[in-house]
Amino acid sequence: MPTIFIDADACPVTREALAAARKAKAPCVIAGNTTQNLARHIRRDDPTEPRDGFWVSTLTASVGADSADFAIAAELKAGDILVTQDIGLASIALGRGAKAIGVRGRIYSPATIDSMLFIRHEEKKVRRAGGRTQGPSAFTDEDRERFVRNLGRLLRGEE
Repeated sequence: MPTIFIDADACPVTREALAAARKAKAPCVIAGNTTQNLARHIRRDDPTEPRDGFWVSTLTASVGADSADFAIAAELKAGDILVTQDIGLASIALGRGAKAIGVRGRIYSPATIDSMLFIRHEEKKVRRAGGRTQGPSAFTDEDRERFVRNLGRLLRGEE
């Protein structure tokens, strides 16, 4: 069973990812920096020690740009599943043979990740030059449902 890693930095689907891990009996790691209270996501009856089936733990990184991303990348193994909004971290996960899913339910693919990184880079250049780019649309119930559905597919090995 793969381990689910949740990049908890402003993650709107942490609860849903944990519920899917419990249902699939998959281990889960909630990662973030020291400014976040990661343990608030863990139920009192959730096992916190690695063993067969579901367990949940936290991976706390120091405060700093991308420190949690680097901590996650160091732990990911082939076959694991990463929940993230960060395209760069998703790219690293795919390079390590892991799977990655965005919080809106998009399953990142090796076939499209390079173009996504290119678009992100071009938009960043526009913003650095003083321009504006369109931000993401509001997070919806449909996004949440798509996430739950597609994470379930990943856990069942359908993707």
